[in-house]
Amino acid sequence: MTGRLSDNKIVKDDHIFRLTDDTGMLQHSKCWVPDPRHGYTTDDNARALIMSILLYKTYGDKKYIDLIYRFSSFLLYAQNEKGKFKNFMSYDRRWLEDEGSEDCFGRCIWALGFALSCEYTPRGVKQALSHVFKKALPNIKLLNYPRAKAYSMIGLSFLDNIELKNLICDTAQSLCCLYEKNSDGDWKWFENAVTYCNSVLPWSLFAAYRITGNKKFLETAEGSMNFLGNILFREGYFKPVGCNGWFPKGGEPAEFDEQPVEACETVLAYMEAYAATGNGKYISKAKECHAWYRGVNSKGLSLIDNETGGCFDGLTAQGVNHNMGAESIISYIISCISIYQKNVFNFKQFD
Repeated sequence: MTGRLSDNKIVKDDHIFRLTDDTGMLQHSKCWVPDPRHGYTTDDNARALIMSILLYKTYGDKKYIDLIYRFSSFLLYAQNEKGKFKNFMSYDRRWLEDEGSEDCFGRCIWALGFALSCEYTPRGVKQALSHVFKKALPNIKLLNYPRAKAYSMIGLSFLDNIELKNLICDTAQSLCCLYEKNSDGDWKWFENAVTYCNSVLPWSLFAAYRITGNKKFLETAEGSMNFLGNILFREGYFKPVGCNGWFPKGGEPAEFDEQPVEACETVLAYMEAYAATGNGKYISKAKECHAWYRGVNSKGLSLIDNETGGCFDGLTAQGVNHNMGAESIISYIISCISIYQKNVFNFKQFD
């Protein structure tokens, strides 16, 4: 099939299969060893579904179809009667809550929208996931938290449907209202702090503009992305806001810890910006974000273990965090393959 590779893989998948058992992908590892004590999360398995579809689309290997089924099954089991999703599961397959966070819900909608839209998702999987999606859909209007709304919009943007287009428009309007409420002087952001998974907010509005053509969405996306970019590239290379303190308005960005998910989602935000505008500067920024994984970062250290293909859990003041959990490897592989599929990155420079 066109667009697939058989040799010279750009990613190594040993650690993916080491972290994944017959239930799903485990949340954490201790160094290179999967750590069952922390069980599983729907967050991770939703994003792992996206990863597995991208791997199958790229390489066509049956083992990735097996992963698609496994992660889809996890989402099916995670959904509760209200159409929302439980998140934390212990290693003995006991749910630890009746309902997860809104962010978890949004990430599930992102994964469902992507899976339902992709031609490489097996037909029977799509049929099953369409039931999950339809059951979840009414809850999108009830969301309160901005990142949950943003992830949901991204998921909806993959699907061509007038009803969903109207839902994207309404949800995007609510994010624009947040932006207008909290922007002040040089502070062009949706909240009074820059915290976690920040890029998903402008990313969702670029997607909303691409779907609806509403210029207000584009203006807000570009204003917030420029503001965020000035923070993330203040040292001349990509440096995400650290999770040990974040960046409150009027304060200074926390130096550490830097998280792999931030690099991935900023790559995807810039690529969406390019898709919406055709401006080549966004492609260059996506490349710089991805280079963070391979040592173009504040410590000059690669976060990728060449032996296992795993991604370390972050950069700390002391160096890399040597654990290699699900969120980290999923983020790295989605970033890799997303850039590769757009033919905008020369991976050989990292050999």
